[in-house]
Amino acid sequence: MKWRRTTAPRVAAEPLDQSRIAWLMAVAACALVPHGSHLPGWLIAVAALLFTWRLAQWKLGWPGASGLVKLLVVVACCAGVSLTFGRLFGREPGVALLTLMLVLKLHELRSTRDGHTVVLLGYFMLLTAFLYSQTPAMAAALGVSMTVITAALIALTGPPAAPRALLRHAAWMMAQALPFMLVLFVLFPRVPGPLWGLPLDAYSGTSGLSDSMSPGSISQLSLSGAIAFRARFEGEAPPARDLYWRGPVLSAFDGRTWRQGDSARRIGDSVPHPVPGRPLSYEVTLEPHNRTWLFALETVSTLPAGVRVSDDWQLSGRDGVRNRRRDRFESVLGARPGIEEWSAHLDAARQLPPDGNPRARQLAQTLRAASPADTVAAGLRLFRREAFVYTLTPPLLGEDGIDAFLFDTRRGFCEHYAGAFVFLMRAAGLPARVVTGYQGGERNEVDDYVVVRQSDAHAWAEVWLQGEGWRRVDPTAAILPSRIERGLADLPAGEPVPFVARVDLGWLRALRHQWEATNNSWNQWVLSYDQQKQRELLSRLGMAQPDWRMMTIWLASLCALFALALTLWAMRRSGSVDALARAWAAVDRTLRPAGLGREAWEGPFDYAARIGRLRPDLAPVLAQACRLYADARYGAAPPAAAARELKACARALRRQRTPPHR
Repeated sequence: MKWRRTTAPRVAAEPLDQSRIAWLMAVAACALVPHGSHLPGWLIAVAALLFTWRLAQWKLGWPGASGLVKLLVVVACCAGVSLTFGRLFGREPGVALLTLMLVLKLHELRSTRDGHTVVLLGYFMLLTAFLYSQTPAMAAALGVSMTVITAALIALTGPPAAPRALLRHAAWMMAQALPFMLVLFVLFPRVPGPLWGLPLDAYSGTSGLSDSMSPGSISQLSLSGAIAFRARFEGEAPPARDLYWRGPVLSAFDGRTWRQGDSARRIGDSVPHPVPGRPLSYEVTLEPHNRTWLFALETVSTLPAGVRVSDDWQLSGRDGVRNRRRDRFESVLGARPGIEEWSAHLDAARQLPPDGNPRARQLAQTLRAASPADTVAAGLRLFRREAFVYTLTPPLLGEDGIDAFLFDTRRGFCEHYAGAFVFLMRAAGLPARVVTGYQGGERNEVDDYVVVRQSDAHAWAEVWLQGEGWRRVDPTAAILPSRIERGLADLPAGEPVPFVARVDLGWLRALRHQWEATNNSWNQWVLSYDQQKQRELLSRLGMAQPDWRMMTIWLASLCALFALALTLWAMRRSGSVDALARAWAAVDRTLRPAGLGREAWEGPFDYAARIGRLRPDLAPVLAQACRLYADARYGAAPPAAAARELKACARALRRQRTPPHR
């Protein structure tokens, strides 16, 4: 006997009608709009052109793109992505290629299967938007977009319905999923770091202080109002003039640029020397900057886990800060460490290039006094006495930049004054170095955090004095004391001060504080919800020693409880709807013996109108019954109450009916 292979007949895919195409166009728009701020301009133009072409094809009957045209677009755009980003893999090129795939798929919409592909691409595009921004505003916008895409999915798989009904259905489905999302978010065991590795270019746009300083570097950074970190103190925060947030320490100078020296490379897990005094406790939430160094108030007395310190008291982590990081520090304000400093470090802090800046070297000799402390005071008097100007737009300096600044331009920002002061002190024979970091901060009255911005970036000097240690000397305080008290707000009107530092309107400041506090809460409890935060929260909820087994049990139990509650609610609602159908059928059974039964094609209002013409005496009661059914079935009226009133109408009609109508 010869066996023959048989195959099931292929079922033709359901074609797309005009309403479903409209929903898929809305899916593409909602998925692409969140990416408009970071896609290349040429790709945005190509995507807009392809989208408009497909829209004109749908509304105006334009011819569709041929296969050759689509092939040429793919080849040209892939080449453009490769030329723009230098590669075809990574965050930016990957999102660019997904954008191209989505708009080209709109030109291949023939069946619901193609529609499902567009919907899945839309969901994935929403996910990639979080790689660029994770703010509450972005989350809310993507939630709206997800509702629209879910409504499109319902339109593809369900019967035709009005757009408002589909959106309401999608929103209700998302609301039903919300309890499960919250349970999974709170109880799902956290792993260190993100669930997937980000590509190497994910942090290419981060900014912050560098490990070197040349004229103009910090002034450019100060033009940004972006938040560098937040700090929360146990008790009252110190005044702004005492908030010196120590960062990279620069002790090597080549005549133009200050860089980190050998002392920054000697790193340990404990402070180099004990720091006497009363410690101040606070917590710092640092924004990602892709560097290893951390920021804390001078001078740190104890180190938290995972934090190291160099011989020049520069703090750092073991890896680059690529996610928000929270550390709790203790510092002693006003402490002067390094009384017993290594001689090699002091020798390095006296070194200067063998030549260059001759006028500054000669000036340093005139500043030398009987004691090192008097030499430091003489250097500060120089900046107070002479006509120096503190500005965010300093002029360019030549080869001998220190000479040009001190004797010619006399206009500069903090890096000019700190670098020139350290040069003078070294030329006078004193160990000195440049410290970069941030100075000051703005207290947010809503959540009581001190917000430190990039515009607070600062540079100051440290001079080592025998028997005293490293003394902080800030030449900026000699030029413009208000900079230390109030930041950049008191600079002249022509200076390019960031908007957040310039504008001092009370209502606008209160609105900004409220928004930043909301963002901070989002960052602390959503984006920074790590193992430590999860352990703290579960301990408050009664789990003394939460582990993955206990969390799994709680997770499964709560999800089962929510599923049971939704099932019972659905069964009750289904029962109410069935009761409504039975009551409506009872009305039909009551009138059918009289020849007044409802035809299969008749809706409730058509049925009431026909019977009203045949039997005017039954019209009031039947019209009421039909209105009750329509409101409950197609409107928002409660089905259970409508079913009870329909039964009463059926009883009233039974009393009024007559023998079959002839």
